[in-house]
Amino acid sequence: MSRYDHDLDGLADLLPGEPAFRARQLHDGLYRQLAQPDELSTLPVPLRRHLAALPELAPALELADARRADDGATDKWLFRLHDGAVVETVLMRYPRRATVCVSSQAGCAMACSFCATGQGGFGRHLQRGEIVEQVVRAARAAREEGRRLDHVVFMGMGEPLANYDRVLAAVRSIVVDIGIGARNLTLSTVGVVPGIERLAGEPLQVSLAVSLHAANDELRSRLVPLNRRYPLDTVRAACARYVERTHRRLSFEWALIAGVNDRTDDADELAAIARPLHAHVNLIPLNPTPGYLAVGSSAAAVRRFRDELDRRGVNVTVRATRGRDIAAACGQLAGSAGAGR
Repeated sequence: MSRYDHDLDGLADLLPGEPAFRARQLHDGLYRQLAQPDELSTLPVPLRRHLAALPELAPALELADARRADDGATDKWLFRLHDGAVVETVLMRYPRRATVCVSSQAGCAMACSFCATGQGGFGRHLQRGEIVEQVVRAARAAREEGRRLDHVVFMGMGEPLANYDRVLAAVRSIVVDIGIGARNLTLSTVGVVPGIERLAGEPLQVSLAVSLHAANDELRSRLVPLNRRYPLDTVRAACARYVERTHRRLSFEWALIAGVNDRTDDADELAAIARPLHAHVNLIPLNPTPGYLAVGSSAAAVRRFRDELDRRGVNVTVRATRGRDIAAACGQLAGSAGAGR
């Protein structure tokens, strides 16, 4: 276990003989002050030293590589875990705030053809503490620059709903312990239907983004192999139940690939799914990856596809690409030092 695997009771167990308020001070220091144990001035110096040496409070993440892009607006961090597995985290800066894109698995088993993480295969699930610490690292970096980390998106390496229990434990900790509002957290899935069904029953008001990328089963099965297990009708029904139960707006992610899913027929098929669900469509020009030779749609094709959806009554936006030149953009995270050099 690492330091962010512990709740308040777990931290109290690490403080035998200490008054109860010490556990609260330690909890507040780790999660709200974003501090290292030896930085907690509210604790006596001997206790700080003792806590800093405890294996149970060791950090989960070791920084192995860092890259910066977009004139300093985007950072990509490569973290090494205790067993040698690696994950990547992306911090995106805005004038007074910041968003962090976190990983939920080392690698990914979904094998989406255009995604660098999927091309590399699956390593393992991340633990709660390994996920939460990515958020803490990002929040601390943002605060040091006078910004507030106010959005967390689970769109990094891995399929969050395939690691459901650990991801939801991390989500609760991010909301309750760190204090980031649930509505500012987004879980992205390629269509893990049991996970969507479970998420619909959670009291947390997190946002759900479904990586659709195609609106007919033949094409989607080529792009997203999980579609063979959970075809579009099944995904659409799960999304409808999610919207009905949560009253939250659903988003569809659509990576635009030239000549593959950017045609008028594709807009027709997507609108037929999105409009009845009142779903928002987020268009993402495909980012290049080593294992997929197709190219992203041109800027003109992206605008044309957006306008086609708009004419069909679909709420649609185009996502601004961040970090492409350091392989930090959507679909590019591969967990390898030097990626994007």
